Amino acid sequence: MSTETAGFGPCRSCRSPLTTTVVDLGVQPIADDFPTPEQAATGEPAFPLHVLVCTGCWLVQLSHFDGAAQILAEHTHASSSYSDTLLAHGAAWAEAMIERFGLSAESLVLEPECNDGYLLGNFVAAGVGALGLDHVPANVAAANSRGVPAQVGRLDVTTAHRLAAHGRLADLVIGNHNLANSGDLRETADATRAVLAPGGRAAFEFHHVLSLLEGSQFDVVSHSHCCYLSLLALQRPLADAGLVLVDAELVDVHGGSVRAYAALADERPTVEPGVEAVLAVERAAGLDGLDAYRGFGERVEQVRKGLLEFLDRVEAEGASIVAYGAPAKGNTLLNACGITSDRVPWTVDRSPAKHGRVLPGSHLPIHPPDRILEARPDYVLVLPWSLAGEITRQLAGVRSWGGRFVVAMPRVRVLTE
Repeated sequence: MSTETAGFGPCRSCRSPLTTTVVDLGVQPIADDFPTPEQAATGEPAFPLHVLVCTGCWLVQLSHFDGAAQILAEHTHASSSYSDTLLAHGAAWAEAMIERFGLSAESLVLEPECNDGYLLGNFVAAGVGALGLDHVPANVAAANSRGVPAQVGRLDVTTAHRLAAHGRLADLVIGNHNLANSGDLRETADATRAVLAPGGRAAFEFHHVLSLLEGSQFDVVSHSHCCYLSLLALQRPLADAGLVLVDAELVDVHGGSVRAYAALADERPTVEPGVEAVLAVERAAGLDGLDAYRGFGERVEQVRKGLLEFLDRVEAEGASIVAYGAPAKGNTLLNACGITSDRVPWTVDRSPAKHGRVLPGSHLPIHPPDRILEARPDYVLVLPWSLAGEITRQLAGVRSWGGRFVVAMPRVRVLTE
């Protein structure tokens, strides 16, 4: 349950002292750092994964720890380019925003942490002006190669003022699941406000902390995910920056997310009913009080226990099991459970950049997906469980030899479809 603990630094939004634990996942290696086998053999740095909730503004967040700044500086925001589901989701969202805001070649759409430009590419294809920012040069090069204008950098206040000084105010600023990576949510809001054009909008999509809590989705926790958001928690930093929420909705992606839009408060924009609708859901769930956060640690333990017991049964049956995917969330799950290649020998992933490397901590070797069809395992543990439908369709051949797919969240289930 939530407990009162020693101080863990100031809240990343309202600056209140952090004292109330939601879950402590111990010390783990960096979930999105995939070493070579040689690198893994020399040892990996590990850091605490301690999640707290601020009782001043109800932002759920990772504790401050030594080394956090370097992790954020080197973090590569996960790309959705290898998921057909997420590519389609992004294309539909881009199309909806182009129509909703009347975007054209004279407009500017700015996306911080644009990765390889997979989302902005939809705006470029529609003839809308666009600019991506990413702190990883390889991502910028990949975005440019697909025709998406991109620069190396982050959207901080300094960058925002530089863009504004050069007349590059944005008609639309997109935060596509990047608020989780904000070490300082107040600064992120200030930077968004500084780069927004008159009449412009900021669009945010983020994994919903309510889904995390109700679905025991502790695997989304990682060292680069500093913030776990609700609309309640997002209101305050936006308001402090001079922004106001004007619409919101729940969306069924990444296991349950929120899509929200904000505008300049001094323009007194119309606020749509969706904002209050989402806030009402959050209040009804108790996100503005401690009860919603109590018991999460115990639910995490049940997930962990259930997966380990399932692996024990697989071993007792003499059956074989491998994994699918190399997502950060899968690494948090495996390391929280203490699962290594002794229990699950390897995994596969569609990203060629990960082939030949190993998962951090667990050290499962990463192979191309065809390895599963060659090995014909009895079970496939799907680590990116929110994409299980897409993955089971792609690997439908697994069922031809009686193989079965398994997910661990919110409990261990052998999928029937």
